[in-house]
Amino acid sequence: MIQIGLDKYPSFFYRLKLFLALSRTPHGLIDMTTPVFAALIWLGHIPPLPVVFLSMLTAFAGYTAVYALNDIVDYRQDRQAVRQGGTCPANGDLDAILVRHPMACGFLSFQEGLTWTASWAALAIIGAYLLNPICLWIFAAGCALEAIYCVLWRVSHYRTIVSGAVKTLGAVAAIFAVDPHPSAAFLTALFLCLFFWEIGGQNIPNDWTDVETDSRSGAKTIPVRLGVHRSSMIILGSILLTLPLNTAVFQLSPVHYPPIYLIAALAAGVYLLLLPALRLWVSRSRQDAMALFNRGSYYPLILMGIVLIKAMVNV
Repeated sequence: MIQIGLDKYPSFFYRLKLFLALSRTPHGLIDMTTPVFAALIWLGHIPPLPVVFLSMLTAFAGYTAVYALNDIVDYRQDRQAVRQGGTCPANGDLDAILVRHPMACGFLSFQEGLTWTASWAALAIIGAYLLNPICLWIFAAGCALEAIYCVLWRVSHYRTIVSGAVKTLGAVAAIFAVDPHPSAAFLTALFLCLFFWEIGGQNIPNDWTDVETDSRSGAKTIPVRLGVHRSSMIILGSILLTLPLNTAVFQLSPVHYPPIYLIAALAAGVYLLLLPALRLWVSRSRQDAMALFNRGSYYPLILMGIVLIKAMVNV
């Protein structure tokens, strides 16, 4: 194992930060707003407090487990990347505020990471079952798809489609947690909106920032296989689909949202997604790809804020 100063930081809080880094918790907390947005836009009001508490605990456990699972499955190739000069400290990426791949860098052992992941997964399983057994199956599908996504790293650049599906499942589970019989049309629009947001605003820009390292490692990602020109076309096209799909999500909700809410959601998409994507289209730079990823990560958070205002107005 690669040891990088592990014995210099014995404090409990530093160790906790390493585990949180394994689960990309800063990004995970932002992603948790996606299921909150989904539940609120469908219901139009805040659920009872017991449901809120159980849902938030389950969502935190699920995102914590799935993000850590990525490093569990990728452990060997991450170690290889570190040995070839990959960087462990944060580099401006929202996914790596503290440290990148703490197990591969030697800050945590594989057994510690596995125990952490399994513990949170067990909590997520219990919570999902209590909310709605369908949520349990959705969580299981998310874990399976995340593992498949990691395995496809050196196999196919179409793995980005798997990533798009994984990012939608938390929101879909949230709908079933508050309503066992949601609208199929609404679920479809929500799925597609989040699917294209993940591809255009998250997955491909994030892979773009690692294109040199991925090329040396033999990874099959969209930027490596298709180049920056076609990657920027896919990013822009995906975002141009995300914005009208998000409007459709509002319109298909059983809750009436006045035009001001739709305008606010569209403005958020333009600022957080479309403008950075256009800048990347022109510059084709790593810095602008990272800027799109970081700014686009806040899209569900802003959408949650918009529908939360509507829910509070209805109280």
